[in-house]
Amino acid sequence: MLVARNIQKLNELKQKFESKFNIAVYVIGKDLTLPNAAQDVYNEIVTQKLNIDYLMNNAGFGDNHAFADADWNKLKSMLDLNISALAQMTYLFSNDMKLRGGGRILNTASVAAFMSGPYMANYCATKAYVLSLSNAVNYEMRKFGVSVTALCPGPTASQFWAVSEMEDSPYLKKINLPSAEYVAKCGYRAMLKGKRAIAPCWWNKFMIGAIRILPKSLVISVAAKLMKK
Repeated sequence: MLVARNIQKLNELKQKFESKFNIAVYVIGKDLTLPNAAQDVYNEIVTQKLNIDYLMNNAGFGDNHAFADADWNKLKSMLDLNISALAQMTYLFSNDMKLRGGGRILNTASVAAFMSGPYMANYCATKAYVLSLSNAVNYEMRKFGVSVTALCPGPTASQFWAVSEMEDSPYLKKINLPSAEYVAKCGYRAMLKGKRAIAPCWWNKFMIGAIRILPKSLVISVAAKLMKK
């Protein structure tokens, strides 16, 4: 089951996966920033009489501007996608998993979830929500055989940077970004093991550890220097 707003790309992935893995792939073209989009996806799955044993909430985007200078409609869409859609998908499918006595959920958070990030304030705040929600729901659901894993990657080679208007960032040009495939595999394996959270790559673990022990004012100042255009 694949869900995204670009139905053409979904169908291309459908053909690729069906040919390579000899499986049946069902696609739903849906813009998850729209009201009730998550409910619409759930309703269609129920109508098709499909059971979801593994749910991966990966949709999300950022925006590299000072909060007061950003476009509010883009910020609102970020809240709708990064928080509302993810929360509702987690809510709807975790209830079904609870009734069936098992299931796995993977929610994409970020290293950014551990800090306040000037010039990406809204994004960092949405990822903090994802991490907090995932940790709490994982605790609540584990007695029912359901786990919720928070995937917390750092910078990754993907289209995220273009959407966030950060493709020319000097910081990104100095580091060798892990591939999206590598990060996805790390998250998938952690989800299957029922882990509470996973940070791919040793430097992300180091970064999270440093964020936790360093003075918050210093962390915010360093984050601002890295994120400012």
